[in-house]
Amino acid sequence: MARYTTSITAGPDDIDMLGHVNNAVWVKWIQDVAVAHWLAIAPPEHRDAYVWVVTRHEIDYRGNVSEGEAVRAETWVAEPPRGARFDRHMRFLGDDGKIRVEAKTTWALIERATGRLVRVPAEVSAPFLA
Repeated sequence: MARYTTSITAGPDDIDMLGHVNNAVWVKWIQDVAVAHWLAIAPPEHRDAYVWVVTRHEIDYRGNVSEGEAVRAETWVAEPPRGARFDRHMRFLGDDGKIRVEAKTTWALIERATGRLVRVPAEVSAPFLA
């Protein structure tokens, strides 16, 4: 599987009243990392023809992250798509290597030209499963 990894540092706008990254920020980071993975691997013709939308999030919060703290975000697609949908796995690890957040999100493929869900073509999913 083609993993994608990046680093994110929590800024002051990411922090809630309890002094750690807000749950809504984690959801935004999940989307941002997934989109970055798509842009890094998908060829231009696929990026031009399709867009992904989230249909489900499952998130487990295992630890807190404070302002100025960095996490390593990792994402991958473990199984081939089912019709128009596939599951993306993600985790965020602290500098100590411990998981702070784990997520499994379900994404659906939309054809830009029609605005409709379409079955994920093998050539679209293949680079993510390599």
